Amino acid sequence: MSTEISDDGPVILFDGVCNLCSGFVQFVLPRDTEEKYRFASLQSDVGKELLAEHDLPSDELESVVLIEDGESYVKSSAIIQIATGLGGFYRLLSPFRYVPRSIRDRIYDFVADHRYRWFGKKDQCMMPSGDVQSRFLE
Repeated sequence: MSTEISDDGPVILFDGVCNLCSGFVQFVLPRDTEEKYRFASLQSDVGKELLAEHDLPSDELESVVLIEDGESYVKSSAIIQIATGLGGFYRLLSPFRYVPRSIRDRIYDFVADHRYRWFGKKDQCMMPSGDVQSRFLE
């Protein structure tokens, strides 16, 4: 795994022990054919460092976070931005950015509040293997 944090591409931060969040990463990986996105868990040193750089709380954040072009996107905004970045069919989520964020994030928060109960939780962060390992920051 790479330990270098650079500004040469977007980074997706995710809850490494959440099955839903890890599943989201597993969903993005094969669809990111240009290998645009890199990944780090919120619990990792890199994740905490990136959260601090963007003035985001590291102790209470229950969200997927996208760091891209010096900007940070959280919750539903991150999901929409990532889907748009994947292109193709996933760009169809792009118009949802016009739905007020308070409404989008209320739905996001509802799922986030129940994610461990509905999808379970791992004892430790997901460990990438094979070809995708280089896309994970530690």
